Formats: sequence, structure tokens, C-alpha cells
Amino acid sequence: MLKIYGRANSINVRKVLWTVDEIGIPFEREDWGRGFRPTSEPEFLALNPFGLVPVIDDEGFVLSESHAIIRYLAATHSRHDLLPLDPKKRATVESWMDWQGTEVSNAHRGAVMAYLFKITLPGGQAVIDASLAEWPKRMAVIEAQLRKTGAYITGADFTLADVCIGLTVNRWFGTPTDAKPDFPALGAYYDLLAERAAYQRHGRNGTP
Repeated sequence: MLKIYGRANSINVRKVLWTVDEIGIPFEREDWGRGFRPTSEPEFLALNPFGLVPVIDDEGFVLSESHAIIRYLAATHSRHDLLPLDPKKRATVESWMDWQGTEVSNAHRGAVMAYLFKITLPGGQAVIDASLAEWPKRMAVIEAQLRKTGAYITGADFTLADVCIGLTVNRWFGTPTDAKPDFPALGAYYDLLAERAAYQRHGRNGTP
């Protein structure tokens, strides 16, 4: 059985949980990370020398990094709806995934740490202010794309890109700050994703 290592309130672990739920893969999960067993323990580092969650063990195949994991799971289970076979369509999906994992994640980190987790990063208020200035710019890009597609992030069909972007949108609406412009397409997208049972369990479930 697939084993997932990582706390369920981690946005990157939830990418894996949501994907597993969409595919219908049975799994068991073990808590690691902030608030649970530290990922600096030798037992965890033996699985992932990066010291980060999530990690999976798929019948002896150990893999880390959330985007690599969900690509692997979609490909292994032939879910070409989630990760297209066509190189151009796949590249488009992956470009949104990777942008979320770098640009958007870095932009929201200061605000999320301060307002959700009450953790101040080195740099103090300047880091928070920079995050509050940059995060809306990234969300404006998503807003513009959703206005263009009128549905999901890459078009009419749900893909792995929506797993990554959808959890960012959930975090956007779940972070208590007034420094958020009104993005109507983002709100419609949030409601569209909420029609998916897996998103209700791992995204729009009260956990930003």
C-alpha cells in the first residue's frame, strides 16, 4: 500500500492527498513535520535527505517533492486527464504547477507564516510587508488566466495544475488579511473546485 509521510495540514502534503483521492489510491499516512516528529530525525532523513515533507513509499519506491510525486502518481495510474500525454498540453500543465511551487509559494510565505501560523521569519515586518505586496500580484495572474479560460487553470478540464493552483487559492481565501483585492474569477473558481469531493476533503475543508 502507498505510504505518505507528512502532516495533513501542509499545503504540499495536501497536493499529494488530493491527487491520491482523485485517483482513488488506497494509502496510509504518518505525521511528520511542524507540530509532529521533526524531519531532522535520522529515520526521516534516510527517506528524504532534503528533510522536507511530503515523501511517499510506493511498494519500496521512495520519492520526495510534491510535484514530482503527483506527476508520478498520475502517470503510474494512467490518469492522462490529470497529466496529458500530449507534450504541449503536458508542458502547459507543468508550467502552472512549477510557477505555483516557486513564484506564488515564495510570494505568500511571509504573510502565511505571520497571519496563519504566527511564525515570524527572519527579517520581521519587512518580510511580511513584502509578501503582502507581492502575493496579490501573483494572484492577479491567476485571476486573468481564469477569466480567459472560464473554467480551470489550463482550460475546460481539471488537471494537476488545478491541484497546485487550487490549494494556493484556498490559502488566499483562508489567510486573514485585509490586503487582498477582489478577484471575482478567483471566487468562481474556488466554488467550481468545491464541487469536487476530494477538494472538500483536502482543500476547502477549513485548512488554509
